[in-house]
This record gives sequence, C-alpha cells and structure tokens, in this order.
Amino acid sequence: MKVAITGGIGSGKSFVCERLQHFGIYVYDCDKAAKMLIHTSIDIQKQLSDLVGTNIFVNGKLQKAELASFLLHDKANTQAINNIIHPAVAADFEKSGYDYIESAILFDSGFINRIHIDKVICVTAPINVRIQRIVNRDQITSERAKEWINRQLPQDEVLKRSQYEIVNDGQRDLDSQIQAIINNIEKLSK
Repeated sequence: MKVAITGGIGSGKSFVCERLQHFGIYVYDCDKAAKMLIHTSIDIQKQLSDLVGTNIFVNGKLQKAELASFLLHDKANTQAINNIIHPAVAADFEKSGYDYIESAILFDSGFINRIHIDKVICVTAPINVRIQRIVNRDQITSERAKEWINRQLPQDEVLKRSQYEIVNDGQRDLDSQIQAIINNIEKLSK
C-alpha cells in the first residue's frame, strides 16, 4: 500500500516522518529529492535557467532568494516550476521502493495524479503554531510566513481529501496517533 503524508507548511510533516522511523517506516522526502535533482540534473538546471533566468544559478549553486522571489511574484510561476520538478520527483519515487512519501503540495499542484497513492495522512496544526514554526525555522517575518501559507491549499481542504489526520499541535501525543493509523493501514493491507 502506498501512503502519502501531507499538510501545509509549518504543520510538522517532517517531524511526523521522523517519528515514523521509530515505527520502522521510512518516508520518501519530496523536498529533499527535488533539491537533489535540482543540483544533479543538467536538464532541470537548464529548464529552470530558461524559465527564471540565468541568475537562478551562480557557480552551479541554486540561488534560493532568487527562486523565492520568482515564486512569490506570481502564482503561475509556482505551477511553471512544479511542471519542471514534479515529473522528475514522481519518476524517482516510483523507482525508489518506498511505500510512504511526504509531499507538502500533494493536492495543490496535482502531484497526487503523477504517482500511485492508496491512502493520505494529513498533518495539521493551528495556524498560530504553523506561523511560529515557520518564523523560527526560516528566520522570516510572520507576514512572509502567512504569504507562504496562503499560497497553499487551505488546511481544511487538504484534510477533506485525506483519509487520516495527525494533529501536531504540541499538545496531543503524536506516537499514539501514528500507531493507530499504522495499525489501520496494516489491517487494510492484509
């Protein structure tokens, strides 16, 4: 059974995926895969340079600030970037052998249509918690964090399309939520 883990920026998806390792479940990380492919694929680098401009790479290194500025300038830019990166990530996942995949924009970008997924787990957190996590992690303003959150599908919409929810609010026990979901998925797999 193929399982996707999703949720908005700052929801704590990556932390939940780390916890899954304690249950013997290893998760394919779309963000890490995308970064690796951007740094190793000459084809992707050329497509990004053609789209964004040659200043997107300096001495072979991706200029994250340049990319962020391009993405925030226009919503269509995000889709254009996704159209370059997602096919490569989907192909890499399909041949990876992983059963679990983490993707922040599983539904937003149509990535779910590029891969086979049986069940979706949505990691949720209150908006104020998400903003604070983003501010602390990325060293940005709360206004910028809200911009990033608003660029994604609303949390309640993602939850409606998911079969499971893990509430990562810092109050509820994550491991018991994870264990219950794993038990249910294992039961369905038999």
